[in-house]
Amino acid sequence: MVINLRGLLIGRMQPVHKGHLQVIKGILKEVNEVIIGIGSAQLSHTLKDPFTAGERVMMLTKALNENGIHASRYYIIPIQDVACNSIWVAHVKMLTPPFEHIYSGNPLVQRLFLEAGYKVTEPPLFNREFYSGTEVRRRILGEENWESLVPDSVIDVITEVQGVSRIKHLSKKETSELILQNFQGDFNECQNLKK
Repeated sequence: MVINLRGLLIGRMQPVHKGHLQVIKGILKEVNEVIIGIGSAQLSHTLKDPFTAGERVMMLTKALNENGIHASRYYIIPIQDVACNSIWVAHVKMLTPPFEHIYSGNPLVQRLFLEAGYKVTEPPLFNREFYSGTEVRRRILGEENWESLVPDSVIDVITEVQGVSRIKHLSKKETSELILQNFQGDFNECQNLKK
């Protein structure tokens, strides 16, 4: 009987970047298979979470293939948040194949799985100042070079789903927000003049 050691990595992957791939490659040196949980799968179309779970699955599948990681070595599972942290581990277990080891840099995820009796490892981060979803999204908004931070296949997916225009559109404030901002600015200015 062959024992398959599986690890679990959960991340929002908004979007998938080269740091994610380095972490996954490192995990695959320790386990036979990795389960990649697409965290907060229900979220999309916000500045912090612009891509759908399906789009993130596309990014991951194509990026792993581009990097020579065979599909027999991973599972990609969208995982929605639950409102009660104490039942979240059971929720994850219900959605995924069996696993023995958790890889996470998130203190809440670490704590929940430690309390459930799992071995938890914080994977090393690779050039975190560059390789983070926050930095990729910031560069997209600033019209800076974001493409060097993600695999070519992820650029293709972001282009296909019009991700750049989506993020830029989501960054605009509604007219009512702008009016309220101007009103508050004028009100504060008047208050300062009274002093």
